[in-house]
Amino acid sequence: MNKKYLSLLLAGVMSVSLVGCSSSSSAATKESKGSSDVSPEMQELIDAAKKEGELVVYGSCEEDYLSAAASHFEELYGIKTTYQRLSTGEVEAKIAEEKGNPSADVWFGGTTDPYNMAINDGLLEPYEAKNASHLIGDTYRDKDGYWYGIYKGILGFFVNKDELERMKLDAPADWEDLIKPEYKDLIWMSNYNTSGTAKLVINTMIQKYGHDKGIEYLKDLDKNVQVYTKSGSGPSKNVGTGECVVGVGFLHDAIAQIVDNGYNNIGLIIPSSGTSYEIGATAIFKGCKHPNASKLWIEYALSPECVELAQKNGSYQFLVIDNAKQPDVVKDFGLDPDNVMDYDFEDAKENTAKYVEEVMNALNGGDSRFKTE
Repeated sequence: MNKKYLSLLLAGVMSVSLVGCSSSSSAATKESKGSSDVSPEMQELIDAAKKEGELVVYGSCEEDYLSAAASHFEELYGIKTTYQRLSTGEVEAKIAEEKGNPSADVWFGGTTDPYNMAINDGLLEPYEAKNASHLIGDTYRDKDGYWYGIYKGILGFFVNKDELERMKLDAPADWEDLIKPEYKDLIWMSNYNTSGTAKLVINTMIQKYGHDKGIEYLKDLDKNVQVYTKSGSGPSKNVGTGECVVGVGFLHDAIAQIVDNGYNNIGLIIPSSGTSYEIGATAIFKGCKHPNASKLWIEYALSPECVELAQKNGSYQFLVIDNAKQPDVVKDFGLDPDNVMDYDFEDAKENTAKYVEEVMNALNGGDSRFKTE
C-alpha cells in the first residue's frame, strides 16, 4: 500500500469522522560502543548492569515491539534479557501479589493509568533518568521519576466499513453515537479489570461528562458492547475480519491492521467532540532483583534506538522524545497528536482505582465478560 493511497483512505474515513537514529546517538548506544563521549557516571551504570547480567521485562505494548526491544537491549549490553507480554491490568495485579519481591525488574509499554495506580500502592521505584532530557514536555514523565513516556496514542473508534454498509448503518462520529440502539451488540472494547485502555476510557468519560454522568454513560455503553477483550488492542485485531463491527481503542492499533495485514475495509474515527490519549510508559518495579540493569533499561527505553523499533514492528504510535524520527505512516493518515482534550493525569493518578470500582458496581459487579482468572 503506498503513501498516497493511505492518505486518500483517511480522507474518506474522516469524512465520517531501527531506522538509523539519524545523525544522533543516545547515551545508551554510545556507551555500548565505548564512545569517549560517555560520561563516567553512565559508564559506571553500564558496568554495574553488566555485572548483574540479567534483566526481566513485563511488557504491555504489542509483543513484536517488546521482543525487538528486549533482544536489542541484550545485543547492545550482553545482558540476558527475558520478557513476558501481559496487559497492564495483569501486570498491576501480578506485582501487587508479589509486593516487595517482584518476579520482573521493569515494566515497558501500556498506558499510564495502571502505572499511577501502582505508584499509589508503593509498587514502583523512582529513578531520575539522564535521557529524560529528550522528552518533549513534562507531561510525558512522572514528576518524581516513577515512570517515563515512550510514546503517545490517540483514543478513538475503528469500524468495519463493509459490515456497516451491509447493515445500512452510518459510522459513529462521536461518543454519544455509541449508545444509540442501532449499535447494540456491535461494539467491542477492552475489559476495565485488565486493560489500561479501558481505564483510560473510564477517566475520559468522567472528565468529559462529570463523575455521575460519566458513569451513567458507561452503563448505557455497556448495553451495546458485545465483547470486552482482555487487552486494549483486542478489538482492533478483530475489526478487519468483521467479528467486531465497531471498536473502541487506540487508532495506531487499527493502523497496524491496515498497513501490516491489508485490512483496507477498516475506517478510523476521531470523536468529533474530542478525545483523550495515552502515554505509553516504562518504569522500575520496587524491590527488583537487578536494579542497575533496570536503570540502564530506562535510559535505553528513552533512546531513539529503542523507540524507533516500534514502527519496524507494527507499532505506529507518536514518539515523545525530541531526537527520534516519527513513523511516517501516522502522517500519511493525517492523525494530529495534539488534537486531544486536556487530560487530567493527576485526577487519574489519584482516582482510577476508585473509578474502576464504581463502574463495576454500577454494572452490578459485571458479568462473565469481566471475570479474570
